[in-house]
Amino acid sequence: MSQQQPIIVQKFGGSSVADVAGIRRVAAHAVATRRSGKRVVVVVSAMGKTTDQLVQLAHEVTPTPDRRELDMLLTAGERISMAILAMAIRDLGEPATSMTGSQCGIITNDAPGGARIVEVRAFRVQDALDAGQIVIVAGFQGVSWKKEVTTLGRGGSDTTAVALAAALSAEACEIYSDVDGVYSADPRKVTDARRLDELGHDEMLAMARAGAKVLGADAVAWARLHDVALYARATDGRPGETIVRLNPPADRPWIAAATLRPQCVLLNWSGDVANLATTLDTSAVPPIFSLQLPTQTLLLVGRDVADAVDSQFGRLIDRLREMPDTAGRLPTLVSGTLVSIVGPGVGRECDLLTPFRAALHTHLNAETPVLAHGLTLSCLLPPDQADAAVAALHAAFLGGAA
Repeated sequence: MSQQQPIIVQKFGGSSVADVAGIRRVAAHAVATRRSGKRVVVVVSAMGKTTDQLVQLAHEVTPTPDRRELDMLLTAGERISMAILAMAIRDLGEPATSMTGSQCGIITNDAPGGARIVEVRAFRVQDALDAGQIVIVAGFQGVSWKKEVTTLGRGGSDTTAVALAAALSAEACEIYSDVDGVYSADPRKVTDARRLDELGHDEMLAMARAGAKVLGADAVAWARLHDVALYARATDGRPGETIVRLNPPADRPWIAAATLRPQCVLLNWSGDVANLATTLDTSAVPPIFSLQLPTQTLLLVGRDVADAVDSQFGRLIDRLREMPDTAGRLPTLVSGTLVSIVGPGVGRECDLLTPFRAALHTHLNAETPVLAHGLTLSCLLPPDQADAAVAALHAAFLGGAA
């Protein structure tokens, strides 16, 4: 096979490979892509709810599973998917080989449960592609410089796919799931949410951090850094897609979406930010937003919802509650659901604060802080008000019906 043929990286989520029928559909898709003249890398998640089941199993054994051993356990899910998919592709008459994160050169830092990719040494993947193989990669995992197996946190398989696409100079990185792209709101909560045809990396990154679930924030950040175009599509072949790229059309809407992110905590602290950083290690649950003002620090943190049984979030909040500032005052903590609008219009010349508050007038009071951070305008609301608030924002800023 010619080494000049373009490379396509395709990522399939857990719902796409949840059973044998799904595995065979993905195999047929990969084979059709290869027969169209492309070299193909397929990144897979664990089958269905396998990861959740493994986490639950670990917590049935012990309420505080060791993070190293938990990583070792969780990576088994993707290894099952990759091997089964390689068998299915071979059954269709095409050569295929499966690789773990470490075998394909995903090198990470040494942070169990939420490692970050620091380097991709994709030589073995490149050699297999040049030999005519379809390469199946286990997503969500890598290996640290200490040779420890690591996992990449929420959306980790997306990150694997984007990192490989960048390392291989792929023509495209296609992210397949059970939805046909990124929407202006969660269609399950806002009935007239519409698919967004094109987005910039910055907008998509802000949406992911604010709670949009189609693409992982780390994956989008990596795509932005390495100028990788992302194509979010439905596994079942429905028409339509969302393209996330460096230079989207200039005439796109100034407000792209209304989002929500559950289980967030806003810290209002009167101490110095440098002291805060040394006192509080937020590596397990990194901040969504931080702001240093002359008399206070605002820090917004959100739980990694993918690891629903993990106790990191609770331990972080316990540390926050016990952390006095330089004058001995304890921080003010407000828990709730983060409700936001996201788009390039935030922070521009137009005044969005007034219509934002007007849209949420039945949910806000005078003391409710509205946070402007990057391309996002947000507030923290009680969970039972969040769905109605997102619908109201969508109606006000995107023409939907509340």
